Amino acid sequence: MRLVTCLLLLSAATQTFAEDTPGIVKEKPADGRFVETPAGYLVPYQVTIPGTEVSYWMEPIPGGKFTMGSPEGEAGRGELEGPQREFVVEPGWMARCEVTWLEYKQFMNLYESFKKFEVNKVRVVTEDNEIDAITAPTKLYEPEFTFEYGEDDKLPAVTITQYSAKQYSKWMSAITSCQYRLPTEAEWEYACRAGSTTAYHFGDDPAGLDDYAWYQGTTEGNGTRHVGTKKPNPWGLHDMHGNVAEWVLDSYAQYKAADRPLDAAVDYFRTEELDPRVVRGGTFEFEASECRSSSRLGSNSEDWREYDPNLPKSPWWFTTDPARGVGFRLYRPLKTVSRTAMEEFWRIDNEETQYDVSDRLNEGRGVRGLVDKDLPAAILELDD
Repeated sequence: MRLVTCLLLLSAATQTFAEDTPGIVKEKPADGRFVETPAGYLVPYQVTIPGTEVSYWMEPIPGGKFTMGSPEGEAGRGELEGPQREFVVEPGWMARCEVTWLEYKQFMNLYESFKKFEVNKVRVVTEDNEIDAITAPTKLYEPEFTFEYGEDDKLPAVTITQYSAKQYSKWMSAITSCQYRLPTEAEWEYACRAGSTTAYHFGDDPAGLDDYAWYQGTTEGNGTRHVGTKKPNPWGLHDMHGNVAEWVLDSYAQYKAADRPLDAAVDYFRTEELDPRVVRGGTFEFEASECRSSSRLGSNSEDWREYDPNLPKSPWWFTTDPARGVGFRLYRPLKTVSRTAMEEFWRIDNEETQYDVSDRLNEGRGVRGLVDKDLPAAILELDD
């Protein structure tokens, strides 16, 4: 199977993209969505996860400026949605839909593969290479709860912690050689708005939400629905206003006023605390007002893992609602950064998660493995 590559040729003054870099073409497309940039035309592209037949689509996102947050007086406005601030967003790509169970189960399968590597002393993790290692999620403690609404291939993956979502993005980056990560909160809202300044990308009247989102008014308590079955926003993104809320990188805190345009990829809220962190977009159980472009939800890991009997509790999974409404989608900036800089988007950034992961590794309940472009072939070889 062809390996998707994103080989980036860097010089001191310019960044040049190899001809086979996915999502960039030299000639202006005759039809379909595209974004013009100095590097070429960004277009939608399909990613096949190396070593599998599982694929998903990335949609081009234009660069630009936008005002983040909601204005005073917007119906349903939360107290932590302001003050409004201006952000500059670089062009890139965002996944057309949330990560599905079909995609996420390829990541879950790494647990068994990494265990086999460990037993056979293959691709051993050492102090010298551990920067390229990830931990694979353990099996679900209570799958009948997580999968109560089904585990169909096209349903969004849920009950996933931010740590797991970050590890997933690191895995996808390593095996495709593209720089995937979670979006920052500003990048997410910019993509959701798709050039709009209204409460929803289609206007201020929530009556139009039925066409674009699965939320309390359409699901009637029946849980998540297949991704991509509602209309996309003008930038080709589905389910931004509903189905599941999505992890971003930021801490959940009051916005700070700024006297200059901020950089969406740099000026995000960092934290060393486990909670609260931000999930964006509505869920299947939210009211329409909670599905607006600027609405925010703060995480609460203690409550979201209440039914987890493990000590310490799982760093990969939640067990308690509203966690069945929490998933994520991938983001890929056009502008690349160094390998060291990317580690900030993937690393464990709080002591509690570090302890939980280390405890499981020390007891043999968790496992680490190296992730690189050779991993899919190594798994196939080990399974033969």
